[in-house]
Amino acid sequence: MCEVATQFAAGRHCFRRTGFLGPKGKRIVLFLRGLLGSSAMILVYYAFQVMPLADATVITFSSPVFTSLFAWIFLKEKYSLWDLFFTLITITGVVLIARPPFLFGSTVPEIEESYTDHLKGTIAAIASAVAGALTFVILRKVGKSVHYFLSIWYYAIIGLIVCIIALFIIDAWSLPSCGIDRFLLILIGLLGLGGQIFLTKALQIEKAGPVAIMKTMDVVFAFIFQILFLNHIPRWWTVGGALCVVASSSGTVIRKWYQNSKKTTEQKI
Repeated sequence: MCEVATQFAAGRHCFRRTGFLGPKGKRIVLFLRGLLGSSAMILVYYAFQVMPLADATVITFSSPVFTSLFAWIFLKEKYSLWDLFFTLITITGVVLIARPPFLFGSTVPEIEESYTDHLKGTIAAIASAVAGALTFVILRKVGKSVHYFLSIWYYAIIGLIVCIIALFIIDAWSLPSCGIDRFLLILIGLLGLGGQIFLTKALQIEKAGPVAIMKTMDVVFAFIFQILFLNHIPRWWTVGGALCVVASSSGTVIRKWYQNSKKTTEQKI
């Protein structure tokens, strides 16, 4: 309780000191953080609807590889041959999951849903991974110059505004008629919030490297839940793509973690 009260007081002090819009020189960056972060979440939810759960989850886990690439482009961080290798492995994994006709023939095998929906879901999942990677780069660029409460505030408010506008544009501003669907919508919100809370707490008590590696368990759980609750057996193409993406993402995280640990050790010496 004391820790929660301390965090609340820090957030209130932050808003009193900078206002709800934040420092003038950081508002555009905070807006982009909110827009990209909320867009990544919307896109991944769309991907979950139109393609198998495991496929969409695996593709979104290519985000760490994109983060290294964008950090090299925008933050001038080092991009080595290992990073390029992991990027190529990730692309291979995504291709195995998407299975484009120009590589696999005019009739794409082992895709139960419409290939048009499968392709749309793949594009949405890749866009979500890219938006998520850009969000990480923005947060790294901002650093500690902006309180993290402001970052979360922009993410929540802009996400709400984007969702309201999108719902009016596609004329889908109505609750499901079935009671169980309404319950599931509430459950999605609660579980999503719980996931963010546990992830934030994990990052507070452990280094980012181990947390990111453990988060790859999302892929394993996606396969298990897809089989148990959706009665959908993943195809070998999906398993192969998953191995490529998880291996490359884990390799990227482990390598960055090792470099940071080595740098910290050298500074202490």
